This record gives sequence, C-alpha cells and structure tokens, in this order.
Amino acid sequence: MILGPKKLLRLVKTKKLVENLAERELTTPEGAGFDIRLGEIHKLDGGKAFLGVTHRETPKIKTVAKFNPKKTTSYKIKPGEFCLMSSMETFNIPLDITVNFKPRTTTFRSGLIIRTGNVAPGYKGKVTFAAKNEGNIPITMELGCRFAHAQFEWVDGGGSQYKGQWQGGRVTTKKREKQI
Repeated sequence: MILGPKKLLRLVKTKKLVENLAERELTTPEGAGFDIRLGEIHKLDGGKAFLGVTHRETPKIKTVAKFNPKKTTSYKIKPGEFCLMSSMETFNIPLDITVNFKPRTTTFRSGLIIRTGNVAPGYKGKVTFAAKNEGNIPITMELGCRFAHAQFEWVDGGGSQYKGQWQGGRVTTKKREKQI
C-alpha cells in the first residue's frame, strides 16, 4: 500500500524519513509522495565499468553542476548526452518501508529519459538516477528543480536491512570492489 502525504509528513517529523525536503513538500505535497529536487549532475569521466558475479566497478565521475542556495545554477543537457543526477534530499528508510521513484512528466515531455531505482529498507543517504536526453533539442535544468516523484510503500512482514555499498549516497566506486 502506498503511503499518503499525511502519514509521510508524520514520519518526516518523527523518524526523519526524508531530510532537506522543499517547503512545498512540507506544507502542500502533491499526489501520493514527495517530489525530489535536483542537487547535483555528474558525467562519466573515464575508468572502467564492470559487473561480475562477485565484484563490480563503475566509471569515474566528474561533478559538472551542484546546487548553490546563494546562486541560480543550471546545466544544459545536449541531445544524446548521458548523466547521473543526485537528489538534494537525504533518505532514512525504516525496515518496514521501501521507496520507488517515477520521473515527473515534464522530463519525458522534454525528451529527458530518467532511469530510476528502488530504495531498500534500511537505506540512508541521497539517491542517484541516470538520465539521457533522447530528444533533438538541449534541455536546461536548474539545480533545485523537481525532477522525480518518490512513492513510499509498506513492506508487508518487514524488510531486510540494506547492507549494500551504496549506503550513504555515494555515486560511484573508487576501484573494483567485492560486492556485499
């Protein structure tokens, strides 16, 4: 069952379910969850990509744009360009909740395809998504804009604690590493 805004706001206050939410989400959230804002944009910057049975390695990244509350910052994503996008918000997910994301419709109406994932029970940190401009025009995004929608669901019977190495919100690996 998807949790509604009243329950979510109670969990924000009592459990710090999501930190650094926009004022809009704290006062008048829309739909059945929270909109997530763009905090950083990263580009792949060399290295290797490897996903094995026991080990993995992700490419190096270069942060190309970062939210600055004192200055409006934007980034233009060119047609065909791939990037990673990190949230401004930090998640603190209890063991009986999981989070799934949907891109906001303005993104795909503009040609931007966002690949989202799941936040497992017990995860703490920012979230990162993949994005690619599949359109034929550049897309300018201001850091701080709402780009994804988080929906929270109860895990019937409780979930298992997330033990993965992405805990804390890191965006890439430093080298090849053994998977947990």
